[in-house]
Amino acid sequence: MCGITGYTGFNQAGPILLDGLKRLEYRGYDSAGIAVQGEEEIMMLKATGKVSHLVDKYNDTPDFKGVCGIGHTRWATHGIPSDTNAHPHLSADGKFAVVHNGIIENFAEIRAELEKYGIEFKSETDTEVIVQLLAHNYKGNFKMALMKTIAKLEGSYAIGVISADHPGTIFCARLSSPLIIGLGLEENYFASDITALVSNTKDVIDMDDGEVAELTPEGVKIYDHAGREINKAVRHITWDIASAEKSGYEHFMMKEIMEQPQALKATIEPRVKDEEIVFDELKLDMKKFNRVHITACGSAYHAGCVGRGIIEALCRIPVEAEVASELRYRDPIMDDKTLVIVISQSGETADTIAAMKECKYKGATVLAIVNVVGSSIAKLADHCLYTWAGPEIAVATTKGYTTQVVLLAMFAVWAAGELKTISHGAYTSMVKDIMRLPERAQRALDLNSRVMKMADKYYDNQSLFFIGRNMDYAVALEGSLKLKEISYLHSEAYAAGELKHGTIALIEPGRLVVALCCYEKLLDKTISNIQQVKARGARVLAVAHEGNRAIVTEADDVLFVPVTDPLLVPVIEIIPMQLFAYYVAKKNGCDIDKPKNLAKSVTVE
Repeated sequence: MCGITGYTGFNQAGPILLDGLKRLEYRGYDSAGIAVQGEEEIMMLKATGKVSHLVDKYNDTPDFKGVCGIGHTRWATHGIPSDTNAHPHLSADGKFAVVHNGIIENFAEIRAELEKYGIEFKSETDTEVIVQLLAHNYKGNFKMALMKTIAKLEGSYAIGVISADHPGTIFCARLSSPLIIGLGLEENYFASDITALVSNTKDVIDMDDGEVAELTPEGVKIYDHAGREINKAVRHITWDIASAEKSGYEHFMMKEIMEQPQALKATIEPRVKDEEIVFDELKLDMKKFNRVHITACGSAYHAGCVGRGIIEALCRIPVEAEVASELRYRDPIMDDKTLVIVISQSGETADTIAAMKECKYKGATVLAIVNVVGSSIAKLADHCLYTWAGPEIAVATTKGYTTQVVLLAMFAVWAAGELKTISHGAYTSMVKDIMRLPERAQRALDLNSRVMKMADKYYDNQSLFFIGRNMDYAVALEGSLKLKEISYLHSEAYAAGELKHGTIALIEPGRLVVALCCYEKLLDKTISNIQQVKARGARVLAVAHEGNRAIVTEADDVLFVPVTDPLLVPVIEIIPMQLFAYYVAKKNGCDIDKPKNLAKSVTVE
């Protein structure tokens, strides 16, 4: 959700903090602010709205100077978006400033206690209790005051703190919220996301829950929950800042749509050797499991719905897919014979982490599929497979989703081989088809130059439906979400066979229905559903395989994708739907990369 960053060194902190906040904009926010250690006091600048508003304030404040500071982009959870509620927050005595991601669940209790001591609060936020409690606990030892403070906090946090009494020093702490330390030469950094750091350093330390970091220009010290100094591994980042730039595209989303052939290649090729799928990092005995449970949120859940179909078809083992925010509270039935697959692009999704912990508590083995190396989910899982999709900046996932689906498909083929539920011929055929997916993704992009015209034709539909059967229905879920989250149009996905059980009552003249028609085993059934909505005046935009002439006579418009194995077609079929959502949103003047009210990584419940 929010983003935090910090710097200590010998350069002016302001420009470095503002650059970091610009690179964190994609996470979603409604206000921003920075604080630096001045010569005599902590100085702060805050602004509601875009980071550019904060930059304007900085440029109009020439005396805002300091070589150590912290910054924040806020997504409101407690209190309306305002300059007062924006971070950083300053203690009543002016000695400390804090930035914070997460939620302090017992903030009301702490606030009431501090108010008894006469401490006055200025904001409505939960975060302000951190800095006021820290100042209350401070007796001259910065580290001990912070350790005492975080011991009282309940909830989740990634914290960065500076003190007027300790020039050049930043303390950070983490619990259930991402935090990364960046190492430089006579300068050091922290951030909630690697994109804020990668233009300045490639060497990072991943903080774990309960740890505290002390940053000075001279070095970094990491402490455990008891305050003992510990050694942490340094990780080198292999991608550069160009990977997180637009590279000439108007929006990150379009860049990431176009990157999908290469992203799929990066996910697939290292894991195929001599026509066999090899997971060197996976030591898993599939024979011990009698069922699989997939859990995730949003698009990752939709990828899981595709994965459910592929795993069941190839492995002949029962598979469930469930939204993590429901699973975490449902007291699910599982044991040591259950394999749980959790999926998350960021690896920091709060509901998914909570569901994962619940499953582990019940004895299940957890396999994570994530993109971000060293993320919380990757660390908590018993086994982990990385998608290697590269950085994804747009809030609406594209290559993150398709690489999750292909990795689930590869896992299903591998697992079927381990379980002997697939013939040698079928195994080899599936591997070959998986290897062809990057070129087919490129073909799907090349085939759909007409998508912009389709968007021009249909952009003004205020309510529309996506329908499909079997794998097509799983793709319809994701296609509908893509459209609604960036264009703000009402869109719903339905299993096509359910139309007559209520939904068809909403079909009226001019209503757009997007029909996914690539699962050809049930194509006749889907065509029947198309005819039903057309009879009631709907306009139909279909997605079908190249060469499918039958659909041309039924639908008003058709977008084509290359012929692909029925179990793998969701990887390809979603691409024209991503393009359609993009161009509809653009036609409607929406903020495509940063849709309103949404965030890239949902790190709070």
